[in-house]
Amino acid sequence: MAYLVEPVCPPATLMTPPGVYAPQADTFLLARALHREALTEGMDVLDLGTGNGTLAICAARGGARVTAVDIAWRAVLTTRLNALRSRQRLTVRRGDLLTPVRGQCFDMVLSNPPYVPTPPAQPPGGRGAERAWNAGRDGRAVLDRICADVPRVLRPGGVLLMAQSGLSDTEKTLDRLARSGLRPTISDRTYIPFGPVLRSRLPWLRASGRVAARQDNEELVIIRAERA
Repeated sequence: MAYLVEPVCPPATLMTPPGVYAPQADTFLLARALHREALTEGMDVLDLGTGNGTLAICAARGGARVTAVDIAWRAVLTTRLNALRSRQRLTVRRGDLLTPVRGQCFDMVLSNPPYVPTPPAQPPGGRGAERAWNAGRDGRAVLDRICADVPRVLRPGGVLLMAQSGLSDTEKTLDRLARSGLRPTISDRTYIPFGPVLRSRLPWLRASGRVAARQDNEELVIIRAERA
C-alpha cells in the first residue's frame, strides 16, 4: 500500500517560487533520515541540489556548518532568502554538483538529485524546475556522477544520504557506491502514488518495461553510505 511521508523538520515559512523544486515526499524522507544522524556542532555538511534549501536549513538547525549548492540561480537566491528568514547561517553557491566546493571535504553529503527516467526526446536537465527531476533515459545521469565523485569529498567516517526512485535502479547505486569505497545500505523506503511527472510519462515507462501494466505507485528510498 502506498503512503505519504509527513515533514519532520522543514519550517512552514520556507518559500518556493515557480521554477524551484518544491519539497515533496522524497525531501521529507531524506529529512527524516537526517534527523536520525548525530549532527554535532562544527560538522561540515554539503547539500547538493539544494532547491529551496529545506535540507540545508534542517542540517544547520542541528548545529552543522552547511554549504548548499545548486546549478540554478533561482534556487540559490531562494535558499539564501529562506536561510535569512529562518535565521540560519548557510554558505550557498551556484554550480554543477561538486565544482563550487573543489578542494573541500565534508562530514556529510545530502542529495535529492534528479532521478526520473526521461524519454529520449527530453534530454537530461531542461528548464526551470524540470532540472530537478529529468535524469536521462535510465534516470541515472546525475546519480552515477554522485556515486563516482562524492566519495572523494567525504572524510573518514563521513556519510552520504541520498534519495532516489526504484525506477532508476537502486541496486546499481548500491553497487557503484561500494565500488567507490563506501559501505551503502538502504536506510528508508516508502511508496507513493505516481505524481504528475510520472503520470505524464506512463505510456513510455510502460512500453519500455520500466513500469508494470497495473503499477500505480513509485518506490522511494534513502541510501546511506559511509566511508570507512
